[in-house]
Amino acid sequence: MNDADAARTADASAVALPETAAAHPSRGAGPATKGLARRGAAGPVALVVGGALSVQFGAALAVLLIPRAGALGVVTLRLTLAALVLLVVCRPRVRGYSRSDWGTVVAFGAAMGGMNVCIYQAIDRIPLGAAVTLEVLGPLALSVIASRRLVSLVWAGLALAGVVLLSGGGFDRLDPVGAGFALAAGALWATYIVFSARTGRRFPQADGLALAMAVGAVLSLPLGLVEAGTRLAVPSTLALGLAVALLSSVLPYTLELIALRRLPAGTFAVLMSLEPAVAALAGFLVLQQALSVTDAAAIALVIAASIGAVRSRTAAA
Repeated sequence: MNDADAARTADASAVALPETAAAHPSRGAGPATKGLARRGAAGPVALVVGGALSVQFGAALAVLLIPRAGALGVVTLRLTLAALVLLVVCRPRVRGYSRSDWGTVVAFGAAMGGMNVCIYQAIDRIPLGAAVTLEVLGPLALSVIASRRLVSLVWAGLALAGVVLLSGGGFDRLDPVGAGFALAAGALWATYIVFSARTGRRFPQADGLALAMAVGAVLSLPLGLVEAGTRLAVPSTLALGLAVALLSSVLPYTLELIALRRLPAGTFAVLMSLEPAVAALAGFLVLQQALSVTDAAAIALVIAASIGAVRSRTAAA
């Protein structure tokens, strides 16, 4: 994200199978939930938009932190500090789970850690909006594959056109290494969605999310220590790292969890499809990363493909 975060899940302990082309697994919404959303959707929509803004502005802040701690150091700070906050708040139970349960949460945490490593390596090399646009292709591909409908090929083609336009005919314009990391983050995001859903079925409330975040933190810690060492302990760096953890993980999870109690999952997915545009806005305002007309058109194509895929799945449900 989408750490973008993209990197994240609205409520990993209660998700259904993914039905979003651009983002995180979400609760299914029954008739009662849909009725509430129709009567007062403005509040939940504002919460989801606020969560998206929080994630992407947190990512922009992370870019500013990278010169101090390195991309891997930022990942370590984000995951470790977010894990500490979630563990304190959720106080998850650790007994009574099977080996299979722990295998699932470890896989979830590993996907989360890998996704964060890749997206931060990407945004260290290419503009934030471009990185999130490429990253979102992973969940989009998952949604297209899961739908098994002919119209999904249309949305896949539209997304591919956006990627070709974004790359200018070759990823060398973006930096091929950065683009590759963004695409890898997208693949891990799709994996993350699958295992977050499985974790949600095995762990109550937000316990699975807190435990998975801890796994990701443990896996990323050696990488961060090797790259940044004692720089991670500098008070100002720790303070910025905490801000990134709160903006990119804790705050958006909370906002989305509240929103999803009143908002249909399909609507949530459509809103999450706008993440590349939010990332581009954050990159422009915080990092002065201006978009060309071609880049803006490419991002618009991927967003349109993502929304189309979401609506197609919602209509088929």
